[in-house]
Amino acid sequence: MPDALQFPIIDLSFPDRFSIANLIRQGCVDHGFFYLVNHGVDEELISKVFEQSSNFFSLPIEEKMKLVRKNHRGYTALYAEKLDTTLTTEGDSKESFYIGPLADDLNQWPLEEDLPSWRSTMETYHQKLLSAVTKLLSLIALSLKLEEDFFEKVGALIEPLAFIRLLHYPGDLNSSSEEIFGASAHSDYGMVTLLVTDGVPGLQICREKSKQPQVWEDVPSMSGAFIVNIGDMMERWTNGLFRSTLHRVLQPRQDRYSVAFFTNPSKDCIVECLESCCTESCPPRFPPIKAIDYLEERLRLTYGL
Repeated sequence: MPDALQFPIIDLSFPDRFSIANLIRQGCVDHGFFYLVNHGVDEELISKVFEQSSNFFSLPIEEKMKLVRKNHRGYTALYAEKLDTTLTTEGDSKESFYIGPLADDLNQWPLEEDLPSWRSTMETYHQKLLSAVTKLLSLIALSLKLEEDFFEKVGALIEPLAFIRLLHYPGDLNSSSEEIFGASAHSDYGMVTLLVTDGVPGLQICREKSKQPQVWEDVPSMSGAFIVNIGDMMERWTNGLFRSTLHRVLQPRQDRYSVAFFTNPSKDCIVECLESCCTESCPPRFPPIKAIDYLEERLRLTYGL
């Protein structure tokens, strides 16, 4: 068994921004993952989000299906999604609920009388996470030898497509002979993802996605920390310098809950190779693309639209 992974711990409150930026660069080049602490999101709020998530997933399936996913908002049932499209299995053994940008009125919400304070808890969490991500992106810009406000200047944060995803992996499923994953192997689509889990193990990463056989390593959870990973759009921006790492979730033996916060750029933001990440000997590997075009194509492949 390989040793437990050692990701850098990024402290958002640390005053020396350049040394923190260097640590981020190390984490993104080596693993595409790091831990984030002192992020400004209260433990109490995170606990409420987990409590409200559990309350929703405990509802009868017919109640949950009233909020079935539309416009990538709402409920996705067990086995409805398969992140690794090469698998022949029926789908991933998880259920989830998406909450997108708060300003566009596309979100679906449980009724207040069924789940009191559910909507207000999720809206507060969305705002707090967006604030933490904005601070983090200024450090990521520094880590790429760019100005701190680079991502704001290129329009990535005008109306970022930021999504909460509540996730529930049931632990009491009957396993057939087929290998079914809680979440099959995938990389995230956007800029960065901030993940918090309930501590039940299951998350694994594969650092070398093109090597066979694949080597999978367990990601330990850290109390009070977000697990942060780089997405495919950031990998494109950095010309492959920062890794968008393959990861998966094993089917757990007990119920497992987690909450992901996916940050994608604003729809019209153009993602193209950063000047600091290309040279004559290392020319741009990816053509420029509008963020929404890239995102829609990836979602189409995942959901078979």
